[in-house]
Amino acid sequence: MDKDTFLNRKTTLNLNGQLLDLSTPSVMGIVNVTPDSFFSESRHANVDMALDKTGKLLEEGAKFIDIGGYSSRPGAQDVSAAEETDRVVPVIEAISKAFPEAVLSIDTFRAAVAAESIAAGAHIINDISGGELDQYMFDMVAKLQVPYILMHMKGTPQTMQKDPFYEDVTLEVASYFVEKIAKLKALGVKDIILDPGFGFAKNTQHNYKLLQEMCDLHIFGLPLLVGFSRKGMVYRTLDITPEEALNGTTVLNTIALQKGANILRVHDVKEAAECITLVQKMQQA
Repeated sequence: MDKDTFLNRKTTLNLNGQLLDLSTPSVMGIVNVTPDSFFSESRHANVDMALDKTGKLLEEGAKFIDIGGYSSRPGAQDVSAAEETDRVVPVIEAISKAFPEAVLSIDTFRAAVAAESIAAGAHIINDISGGELDQYMFDMVAKLQVPYILMHMKGTPQTMQKDPFYEDVTLEVASYFVEKIAKLKALGVKDIILDPGFGFAKNTQHNYKLLQEMCDLHIFGLPLLVGFSRKGMVYRTLDITPEEALNGTTVLNTIALQKGANILRVHDVKEAAECITLVQKMQQA
């Protein structure tokens, strides 16, 4: 474990007996097998498109590929577990075969979809709901013994942006993590990554306060994942479109790296990888 200003932080993940080191930050590239993700260029309607995108993301420096079949944009339409599974499993199988070196995460809040995806070749479960939307998720993670990305969200993708309220957003996110981490550890889950959930059940002010105080989350001694990529906290603040929000995303990624982020979840891998290189150069000077 690495020594930092606050405490000893866990910087490794166990992937089927192989340790993955996160002491140097990594990039997670997004592959959405959905027709309605908020950023149109992240949509990949079939296996061939997803394979082409994955190859590009890996060439640009992605260590993780995050595959999702359920759009979590605010107000997104609900889809069945069966449809979600039908979307993601063929893509995971194809990517695992074509790019065996890729570390794959499945972006789902459903235990059954997670199980099918891990069986198909995924390595990590990325749950936007922190187990809130499927009572069997934590038990499934414990059964599968795979790393779990625990994200903070209130409500559902359909309701989360309807007047979200916090007395103290950072304190409430931290309290949420205290409860969830205790439950996971009691079940024997060993590898947990924390995602503060930027853009999920949070308004712009909440997002920026949480970013400003993100160092407080190091108290858990766990890796941190952040996802700002082309989100409303960027494009609404700058009065631009998601398509114009790459520069703003890079600015926030830079700030997050300086505050100790271990994984950047992005649509644009090349730029995020360059960001890591430059921040690491500064920190090593």
